[in-house]
Amino acid sequence: MTGFDHVAWPILLASLAGGYLLGTIPFGVIITRFAGLGDVRSIGSGNIGATNVLRTGRKGLAAATLLGDALKGTVAVLIAGRLFGPEAALAAGLGAFLGHLFPVWLGFKGGKGVATFLGVLLALSPLGLLAFAAIWLGLAFTLKYSSLAALAASAATPLVLWALGQPGVAALFLGLAALLWWKHAPNIRRLIDGTEGRIGQKG
Repeated sequence: MTGFDHVAWPILLASLAGGYLLGTIPFGVIITRFAGLGDVRSIGSGNIGATNVLRTGRKGLAAATLLGDALKGTVAVLIAGRLFGPEAALAAGLGAFLGHLFPVWLGFKGGKGVATFLGVLLALSPLGLLAFAAIWLGLAFTLKYSSLAALAASAATPLVLWALGQPGVAALFLGLAALLWWKHAPNIRRLIDGTEGRIGQKG
């Protein structure tokens, strides 16, 4: 996948829009409501992602949210790629990520994007996903900061993709990583202040 040179712009825009609509599906909100737990946005950080769903004490619901948020990115990429080719797949991946971060149905207040980042990465570069997982696991187990591990792994992802000979995908993930870091600004501030929660930390 090298870029957006060989597909008509209407197809790219349609792929972007289709990916966005898939990305806006708020699995955390839907799953917790069906489970009778109310609106997940009313607890913890107010986020719609799996980490906040976990604050309900229901690990199964958090896992389902993580899976749903990831797979919507994967599905968007695979559908666009199958119908229109690799450039459209990149556009759909961008759309899915933006949809998760800024869902129109929730006043453009969505999640932080890690799960959807991984889902898009799975569809475009399984080896890139393995590299992300290795970096995340290494840092999470040594430093005990999930957010720091995710930030570092996301920053390394474009470099890994470039080294794998996927410059177009690397360019996409450079943008996705920048957005992910922006959405994690509160975590970054807490990391700097030394107040970010560690993995396994109580209270």
